[in-house]
Amino acid sequence: MNVNGKDLAVEVDGEGPAVLMVHGLGGTSNFYQVQADVLADRFRVIRVDSAGAGRSPVAEGIGVESHADDLAAVLDGLGIESAAVVGHSLGTLIVRALAARHPQKVTKLALLGAVREPAEAGRKAQRDRAALLRDRGTAAVAPAVVANALSETTRRDHPEVAAFVRELVMRQDAEGYARNCEALAAAADPGPIDPNLPLLLVTGADDKVGPPEASHELARAHGTATVEVVPGTGHWTALEAAGTVTDQLLRFL
Repeated sequence: MNVNGKDLAVEVDGEGPAVLMVHGLGGTSNFYQVQADVLADRFRVIRVDSAGAGRSPVAEGIGVESHADDLAAVLDGLGIESAAVVGHSLGTLIVRALAARHPQKVTKLALLGAVREPAEAGRKAQRDRAALLRDRGTAAVAPAVVANALSETTRRDHPEVAAFVRELVMRQDAEGYARNCEALAAAADPGPIDPNLPLLLVTGADDKVGPPEASHELARAHGTATVEVVPGTGHWTALEAAGTVTDQLLRFL
């Protein structure tokens, strides 16, 4: 689908109320495959590879706000007035920006592994990762993603999940991945989440990227959010705790 001058890979499955699922840094729409297969029995599930990620080619001006505006345009292109929205990692900043910039399009918000606006050290780390990607490609960053973003339990007991995460990262376009790292490095806090917007937060107890306290902070500011912290789970929530995340989304939606 062409939106805002960009070609984006968009998958639509099922019929019913719309659910928009937004992946994080290093991910693709396949991050949600387990959940999408189940939700498509009851919902119209829309998954988008963000500009520069997965099957969507590199584009100019990639940022959190541009990704949010692209999602709004995707919904418009599909004739969908509003949707429940799910975001992971960097995608949690993107969908919060979507809710802030296009509030009429978001009916519910689910955040998996919610991340904060990066501190200066985090911004530098993302800029350094972008430089490494341009210099040496995705093979240079994949081992660190697997080691640092997955829980020890997942790496030990579910090596197939570690293998899939490595494949997701390795299959990225290096320049597109670098530009999305820079988008995270430049990200600002999207602002408060409307307390009238139903909010679900799911994160891993062992998540070092989107630690549980980040989700609890958002929940306290919101007032009525539901928080689920999953034991033995790191940052790649929908893969490491696929059944739990699916059940939580079904109840929430």
